[in-house]
Amino acid sequence: MAYLLNYTRAPVNEVLYDPKLAYSMHLALSEDGSKYRALNHNSGVLFAKATENADGSLNPKSMKNPWLFRLPDGSFGVAAVRTGGDGEDDTESRGCVLCFRSDDLLCYEELGLLKLGTDYVEKVQCSCSADTGDITVIWQERDGVCCVSSVTGNAWRPSADGGLVLGSVPEVCENFESSVLTGACENSANGNSAETCGNHTLDGIPDISGIEGAIPHNVLEIPENIAGRLRNKLLTPYNTGIRFPETVEVSSPEALESYRSTALYSDGTSASKRIDWDLTQVDFGKEGVYSITGRIHQDHFAFPVAENRADPCVCRWKGKYYFIATNDADGNHTLYIRAADTLTGLVTAGEHLLLDSTTCPGIGGLLWAPEFHEIGGRLAIFHAATPGPFFCEESHVMMLREGGDPVRREDWSAPRRVVKADGRDICEAGKEITLDMTCFEWQGKWYAVWSQRQFLPKDLGAWLYIAGLDPDEPWRLLTEPVILSKPEYGWANNHTFVDEGPFALIRDGRLYLTFSSAAVDTSYVVGLLTLKDGGDPLQPDNWRKTNYPILTSRSVEGEFGTGHNAYVTDEDGNVWNTYHARPGVDGARSSGIRRVHFGIDGEPVLDMTEDMDVAEEFRMVRTQMIVKRM
Repeated sequence: MAYLLNYTRAPVNEVLYDPKLAYSMHLALSEDGSKYRALNHNSGVLFAKATENADGSLNPKSMKNPWLFRLPDGSFGVAAVRTGGDGEDDTESRGCVLCFRSDDLLCYEELGLLKLGTDYVEKVQCSCSADTGDITVIWQERDGVCCVSSVTGNAWRPSADGGLVLGSVPEVCENFESSVLTGACENSANGNSAETCGNHTLDGIPDISGIEGAIPHNVLEIPENIAGRLRNKLLTPYNTGIRFPETVEVSSPEALESYRSTALYSDGTSASKRIDWDLTQVDFGKEGVYSITGRIHQDHFAFPVAENRADPCVCRWKGKYYFIATNDADGNHTLYIRAADTLTGLVTAGEHLLLDSTTCPGIGGLLWAPEFHEIGGRLAIFHAATPGPFFCEESHVMMLREGGDPVRREDWSAPRRVVKADGRDICEAGKEITLDMTCFEWQGKWYAVWSQRQFLPKDLGAWLYIAGLDPDEPWRLLTEPVILSKPEYGWANNHTFVDEGPFALIRDGRLYLTFSSAAVDTSYVVGLLTLKDGGDPLQPDNWRKTNYPILTSRSVEGEFGTGHNAYVTDEDGNVWNTYHARPGVDGARSSGIRRVHFGIDGEPVLDMTEDMDVAEEFRMVRTQMIVKRM
């Protein structure tokens, strides 16, 4: 067994950790119930969803005083006091608590509000009876009065109206002291003890000395298999060893090159690694046994690889690598492209002007978020541009002519605005903008995803849309746009309501879509959407959104506001994440490149640094090589 601490955090400030991040459920693990280690970089794992108004605008929500407990079927429940986005009273939640359910403490289903009374709720505790399966709910109201009631265990699921209903009439319990709600549910009306519900009192405050800002709420004893999955998923994997055969038999350097080492990681995963061998003492023309050493090959990318370059994208096209990004150095008026024979060569490669804001009719500035895509054997660049005004920014496509050289601007078509199937504009210029359009092929069909923001008559924030795409004319949609995602969580509407920068990643038959959210300051983060097995990408319900972001300012030391990423696969099969971040809270948006690891569940891991990828003590490999002439 292991011990799981549920806590929130004290906000730091608007730059480093503000209320919309702090007022969420965080988790920490302990093997002995004493010393706790924060999971997920001491960031929240469960956030309350925003509520939606009739016009589509969102009301941000947060939570305080969450309580974690076991449900009758072995899954987990969470009850919390819902607040406004910055922790203020939420009038929509007066007299209620917000309820969640989870099978694994990683994916959560928001069930709705449980109506308790009429006054604001300050704290809540829940316990489940091992005999009846009923859930006892104890809560403290604003005036200090504590009440108790119950919910049928199998009713801890969504109801038709989006809320839950109490199983018995609440009663005021005069014998309850407010201090009861700082410990476990020992005084619940049905006589359950803390051990029955699996909770442990916090009378002895757990050791959270290494967890900045932690405000503990309760501890739950959980099985080791659940704890192990939390460790594997919410702690960044790190290299624990290297495997390579003790003896190999080859006839040439090329045959030796075919052998790969296997890097092992703390979460039980592995990755194939090429080796740079020292063959100075080997004569492949002479049979024999040679003791050789090699070093695990790692491409090195110090951050940043390009200053004042945001929204970077790299592609591999006909044996060469190409880099393109938003140019913050000149106010987004030019797009430059780099080319190199290797991925690392892009760091020092020269730049070639591809597009500016004065050459093409209808292109006046704000050249944003260029992306390479190969569509039907043709190379395209998707990007956003405007004739001049910001409120006319729209998605465009450029096509490389057949046989053209990507670094020659003359070999690219003029930007063409993306339109609907019948040629109509996607949205009304001057009132709405589109940007960050990407595309991908899935099961023989092409799709486009982009960010769209309505400013007039009311700013609704940036939402993600999806539609079918015509691969023969990739500036034309095939289906009507469908809303795919809104910035409903606190990490997505932090400082502003934004979902943008989508990019698809297909791996082992799974379709992932990463996207970026919040303001493009230190709040900027990367979220994850996963298409459910067999799901139609055009149906929003077929996508699962991870409740917490997978890359943030807390993920890698010294990198702030990480986001707007894209992926490229090298000749060894390694997938690389290109992204921008700030080298310091006030630093310029600058590009980075880091290898994508794939975790125990196959999902992308974006925060594995080079030292975690291959530890120094495992970088050298030795073997006995038997040279046999064929």
